[in-house]
Amino acid sequence: MTGVQARVETALARLLPAADALPPRLHAAMRYAVLDGGKRVRPLLAFAAGGLAGAAEARVEVAACAVEMIHAYSLVHDDLPCMDDDVLRRGKPTVHVEYDEATALLVGDALQSLAFQLLTEHPLNDDAARQLGMARLLALASGSRGMAGGQAIDLASVGKTLSLPELESMHIHKTGALIRAAVLLGARCGAPLADEDNLDHYAKCVGLAFQVVDDVLDYEAPTATLGKTAGKDAAAGKPTYVSLLGLARARELAEELRSEAHLALQPFGARAARLAELADFIVLRKF
Repeated sequence: MTGVQARVETALARLLPAADALPPRLHAAMRYAVLDGGKRVRPLLAFAAGGLAGAAEARVEVAACAVEMIHAYSLVHDDLPCMDDDVLRRGKPTVHVEYDEATALLVGDALQSLAFQLLTEHPLNDDAARQLGMARLLALASGSRGMAGGQAIDLASVGKTLSLPELESMHIHKTGALIRAAVLLGARCGAPLADEDNLDHYAKCVGLAFQVVDDVLDYEAPTATLGKTAGKDAAAGKPTYVSLLGLARARELAEELRSEAHLALQPFGARAARLAELADFIVLRKF
């Protein structure tokens, strides 16, 4: 994990515009939003899936950075006053607090554009049609049928009680879509997998599990540990797995999803060991 995280950090620093490039304030804010923070779960998943498919690490690196830029943009916009209005992210002031609201909006826009620039200007697969499909995959995961759509549902659900299927549908889009994209993009930097459906199911399980654990941690972990404001979802009246199921059942659900993710990896045998370990990390993490 440490090796991949360090490699991705170096690649992100290289692929982002220099802080003094015109316009310097925007580029400095982009680097502030992306660098020196986060667990890099999505890049870790991309590298693990790329290893499963025998992908060249230099190719996976670019795909992983593209996904991480989309993730960072979503956090910047999620923290804006018009959405969750938060002041802390990854243990430091949010972008709109450190800079200003207009700059934060542009940071998100620019990071999204840069992610797709990376997917189109770097050779990620020897098959051009397959690489084009990778760009389409990230677009779907990021847009109204993926992450942005999930955020819209989330905002519309404040103060409401959702059923478990409704809550899962929201998070399959808001959180799960980009995690699934990270796994599949990493794999598609390599040779086609005969059991990609199993890999896709694994990705869906860990995507949901990530959100369930996030809700548990938001309920019981302090702000200093999380690096963001603890308890904010509950205070805002947002439906969570803890508010719907209770703490004990939410933990059980995370364990069930972890078991299902492991089961989905069985056809790959020992080659999927890293993916299995990441499922464990996602469910057992404390931050």
